[in-house]
Amino acid sequence: MKIIRVDPDNPEKEKMGMVRDSLHCGKTVVYPTDTVYGLGANVFNEDALLKVYLMKGRPLTKPVSVCVSQVKDIQQIAHLNPEIDDIIKKILPGPYTLILNKKEVVPLLITGGMDKIGVRIPDNSICRELSKEFPITTTSANISGHPSPVSAQEARKDLDDHPDILIDSGPCSGGISSTVVDLTVSPPCILREGAGMEKLLQFME
Repeated sequence: MKIIRVDPDNPEKEKMGMVRDSLHCGKTVVYPTDTVYGLGANVFNEDALLKVYLMKGRPLTKPVSVCVSQVKDIQQIAHLNPEIDDIIKKILPGPYTLILNKKEVVPLLITGGMDKIGVRIPDNSICRELSKEFPITTTSANISGHPSPVSAQEARKDLDDHPDILIDSGPCSGGISSTVVDLTVSPPCILREGAGMEKLLQFME
């Protein structure tokens, strides 16, 4: 495992470029989000996706959410409509996982064979830099069922040296897992309460 220390406020472009290149080639990366540390792989590389599932001991029937860099990137992997688009623009970037109907380009491996996908745009410069060129997985960097890690050290303790790269930028500011909202139904349905609930409820009233 290669450990890279990155400024959380101003991620060094050279370091970010190197990690993106590694992700493009099928490597796995532990990285910070606005909630907890995540385990990243190129969504379009099925060998890399399998590594994520194996590292976490996660059943292949359980989907893994993805991270994109900007709102406009969501339409590459999921179906949107004006109502959904309006909600997304109000709450993202932020600590939310939005369940959307996926497009065919998304491998069924990452969705557990389902036609829906969880999408995140964290309020964190590092993960948004890493996902600038393609979506990456954003499942928590832990063994399935274990507490979600809020630091690089906690992630390494759980996953050992199995990930190829670990980005250490200090503890995550959130520390609470994201709120999960299903936008494929009307009205939207909260599937898991987590960070950002107060703000979300303002838009759902």
